[in-house]
Amino acid sequence: MFTVTVSHESAVPPYEQLRLAVVAQVRSGELTAGTKIPTVRALAAQLGLAPNTVARAYRELEADGVVETRGRQGSFIASSGDPTRDVAGRAATAYVATVRRLGLDDATALHYVQAALEG
Repeated sequence: MFTVTVSHESAVPPYEQLRLAVVAQVRSGELTAGTKIPTVRALAAQLGLAPNTVARAYRELEADGVVETRGRQGSFIASSGDPTRDVAGRAATAYVATVRRLGLDDATALHYVQAALEG
């Protein structure tokens, strides 16, 4: 079952809270491949959000391969399962390629990663 909550007091934008909640539920197995998720309008009404906010989250989830849209049938959790590790791996590979092109050593590269994680 698809259940999500969004905190309007959070510093994290609502679309990002929604996106992260869906990814977490896919990772945990709560949402499995083929699970139909609510329409943009239905979820926006349920959460008290603007439809464009939900649409943005859905677009980003689709771009990441977490959600697939099947035209008039609606949106579903993608059959590919949890693609986040694959996307993260590609991002890490791209980062290393950039660092190498810039001539930075591994310690400096790791420093930048640590700084980004700490935020």
